[in-house]
Amino acid sequence: MGDDTVRSPAADEAAGRRYQQRGWYVYDWACSVYSTSVLTVFLGPYLTSVAEAAADADGFVHPFGVPVRAGSFFAYAVSLSVVLAVLVMPLAGAAADRTGRRKPLLAAAAYTGAAATACMFLLEGERYLLGGALLVVANAAQSVAMMLYNSYLPQIATPGERDAVSSRGWAFGYAAGALVLVADLVLYTAHDRFGLSEGMAVRICLASAGLWWGAFTLVPLRRLRDRRVPAREAGAPTGFRQLAATLRDMRRHPLTLAFLLAYLVYNDGIQTVISQASVYGSKELGLGQSTLIVAVLLVQVLAVAGALALGRLARIHGAKRTILGSLVAWTVTLAAGYFLPAGEPAWFFVLAAGIGLVLGGSQALSRSLFSHLVPPGKEAEYFSAYELSDRGMSWLGPLLFGLTYQLTGSYRDAILSLVAFFVLGFALLARVPVRRAVAEAGNPVPERI
Repeated sequence: MGDDTVRSPAADEAAGRRYQQRGWYVYDWACSVYSTSVLTVFLGPYLTSVAEAAADADGFVHPFGVPVRAGSFFAYAVSLSVVLAVLVMPLAGAAADRTGRRKPLLAAAAYTGAAATACMFLLEGERYLLGGALLVVANAAQSVAMMLYNSYLPQIATPGERDAVSSRGWAFGYAAGALVLVADLVLYTAHDRFGLSEGMAVRICLASAGLWWGAFTLVPLRRLRDRRVPAREAGAPTGFRQLAATLRDMRRHPLTLAFLLAYLVYNDGIQTVISQASVYGSKELGLGQSTLIVAVLLVQVLAVAGALALGRLARIHGAKRTILGSLVAWTVTLAAGYFLPAGEPAWFFVLAAGIGLVLGGSQALSRSLFSHLVPPGKEAEYFSAYELSDRGMSWLGPLLFGLTYQLTGSYRDAILSLVAFFVLGFALLARVPVRRAVAEAGNPVPERI
């Protein structure tokens, strides 16, 4: 006799969610290589060297007639990309929620970023302007794509699944970053054996990140599904008018705004540690470039385990308590970093291990917790605000770090100053009644949150 077992609609729905979730994970696998290999490791030093080759006798380049010190060009390009992302994200988020068609917008943003990254292979000689333009486009496109990607989370995971699903997404991203970084380091350190110049090896590493990004983006575009939304009334606000309407709507959800404020503060601390740890290692501890790259790789590998481990803890203790615990761990790690001896790579690796273990989990659980605080039907718009609080305010930590160093002349004092972000973020998050916030957003309250 044949198998006449009939699956229930609930089982079919769960299978459909799992199918989409597996595709969703792969986008983190696709785009995280850009963040790791391009933005964190290779592009900054290489683009700076290209700008220095084009500089005048005083060390300045002159993009569009504006004098810019060659060593500052990369930082200014990153800042300009943040401004562009802040302008585009509200437009893309409003369009996604208004039409329900996220996939075409995700595809446009992802392939714009991937193409710009692949074109970095052309970055040689004195083409610093080309490099700056490609960086601005790629970084802004990645921000827009991540906002759209994050906004799928409430659609593909039930409230009880979101912590685990978000954590797995981050873990996939860190695993891909580590895998490709290993291959990049082999090519870069042994470029002579491959018959390549150092510059050519870097250009291959940059371009391959774009190809990786574009190739694996095909998987989520195939698996994710857009949902139909009711037709909006004629004259409904669009673009920045929609953003203004979204901000007015967010005022009706003050507890969601309270979480965003807490996230803005402690995530600024996280982003500053990521960007300034190598400066601390090289300038204060006197460590070499190879040691710093190995430390970045260690962070990537342990962030996979950390994201999964904190995701499991969240199922037992709730996302809020687990995030608060991670902020305590961040504070202890930075305090320990203040006392690291100079010229001792082993202790710097211990610091990197501590960062890696809490990095992925604190970010993943913040994303999943916020997804519970978003009113139904406004996912992309609210995640646009989430990304804006991430990208648009990420200058406060570096400013405090720089001012502390300027006033004290000590990178140890500068790294210790970042503890303030985690202490204040802890205090702000602890005051948010998340169960009431979820209910007031119109969402079912999970058993553990």
